[in-house]
Amino acid sequence: MSRDKDKHVIGVDFGTDSVRSVLISSSGNYIGDAVHYYSRWKEGRYCNSSANQFRQHPLDYLEGLTETITRVLNEAGSNIRNNVAAISVDTTGSTPVAVNKRGTPLALTDGFEENPNAMFILWKDHTAIKEAEEINNLAAKWDIDYTKYVGGVYSSEWFWAKILHTVRSDEKVRKHAWSWVEHCDWIPFELTGGDDISKMKRSRCAAGHKAMWHEEFGGIPAQDFLSALDPLLDGIRERMFRDTYTADQPAGKLSKEWSEKLGLPMGVMVGTGAFDAHMGAVGGEIEPYYLSKVMGTSTCDMLIAPKEDMEGQLIKGICGQVDGSVIPGMMGLEAGQSAFGDVYAWFKEILLWPVRNSHILEDHLREKLLDELNDSLIGNLEKAAAENISVENDKYLTALDWLNGRRTPDANQNLTSAIEGMSLGTTAPDIYRALVESTCFGAKAIVDRFVEEGIPIKGIIGMGGVAKKSSYVMQMLSDVLNMPIRIVKSEQTCALGAAMFGATAAGLFPRVEEAVEAMGSGFEKTYEPNPDMVGHYQKKYESYCSLALTVEARISNRRLENNG
Repeated sequence: MSRDKDKHVIGVDFGTDSVRSVLISSSGNYIGDAVHYYSRWKEGRYCNSSANQFRQHPLDYLEGLTETITRVLNEAGSNIRNNVAAISVDTTGSTPVAVNKRGTPLALTDGFEENPNAMFILWKDHTAIKEAEEINNLAAKWDIDYTKYVGGVYSSEWFWAKILHTVRSDEKVRKHAWSWVEHCDWIPFELTGGDDISKMKRSRCAAGHKAMWHEEFGGIPAQDFLSALDPLLDGIRERMFRDTYTADQPAGKLSKEWSEKLGLPMGVMVGTGAFDAHMGAVGGEIEPYYLSKVMGTSTCDMLIAPKEDMEGQLIKGICGQVDGSVIPGMMGLEAGQSAFGDVYAWFKEILLWPVRNSHILEDHLREKLLDELNDSLIGNLEKAAAENISVENDKYLTALDWLNGRRTPDANQNLTSAIEGMSLGTTAPDIYRALVESTCFGAKAIVDRFVEEGIPIKGIIGMGGVAKKSSYVMQMLSDVLNMPIRIVKSEQTCALGAAMFGATAAGLFPRVEEAVEAMGSGFEKTYEPNPDMVGHYQKKYESYCSLALTVEARISNRRLENNG
């Protein structure tokens, strides 16, 4: 099908706190967008941060999907509504859920409506640390190393660890779960009216990076491996999947129910889903050997390389290397930090504690003050941290960015943070600066790992909330990495990437690269490293690495003592 400039596509990005939909033409004309914040998630329901439990109800997703698409279409008008050709979605991941034979999440069935174990297990849920360790231990001695294409280290943030933890901890869910699906696979299945789990199209991106899927293995790990992990997994492989699909492939056409609900024609194509960072990298116009960093609550770092360059190479300690997970026909490599913006948000919440718990202020005054501080506190901290900072007066605090464990390099969710060098003279802006430095040093550790493994990094592409909002963080990151950082112009890069894949799935473009060329937003600015700070940060990075080794060793020794 030749490209039709009058056709429009919808990209939907399911993030950690909210979902947003964008409407854009195949010639790159940006029509509009809409955002919905998950109501149950906003209330903190089904989550227990002290236990590292973070669950999301499928109704939050369905309500957000309906509201955002309806709103953006209503604002666009009927002429555009009737010319929508495709919808594609991206989601966080790994975010799996237990489903029945029809592919319905158990939380949408009788008796499971309020059961967190029947809901989507969000990427940041770390309840499966023990199970991840068991997977790594078994893989190390198995005749096939099923972790070799995911960096050699399986994470508690990923598919199988979460499934194993859930079937062990909830007998009712185990008995009723026919299979398990990723969020990015379920939404297209839902939109196309799927009612047979065996016909669900599974994302190559999700399966390859999180479920140990690979052609070499004939799909996911063999049943004898899964049963060796726990007999509770007996028979699960035949209820899962063999084939996977890249995001340029159609998942099917919009169902009659969803066509009526959204007011769209039934012929609208629905693309195969993928993870947010992978589609975001495409929306951010990724190029070979440019590290694409989606910087929000966490970071997801994407890199693409020609397959022939990767022949025979296995990159240790990253989140996987998968053929076609980002750009079909290219090798996609993933890394990231388990906390980035979450580090700054954590510190803000520490400072807001006295206000939240004040008994002096009346409720309406307390809420008004909290609203004001929520909007201004980080900005004021950045301003104060930046004032009069030089190599000479740097107080040399050193912090670790492991408040939510470490994703890359070498996933280890047992790790926790530390701050070294504080005194009675240490101020809140001093600590904030050290925390920002720690996130930048964590980013450098990822870059260093790629380079050590023979993968060159030509530059950095930045996108996401932190990249767009904080010049303070971005300039420091450029100084720490000693690399320029190009900031993507689009406010909704992940949703834009989804729209590009949707246009390709609908046949408006033969290849997603052509969709990127036609629909890309370009870059709004470039941060260049400050030569006066590069050497200084290199020395501080050495302190970060030294502290990291010390803290990791102490945590490892403590765990050995507790276990033995």
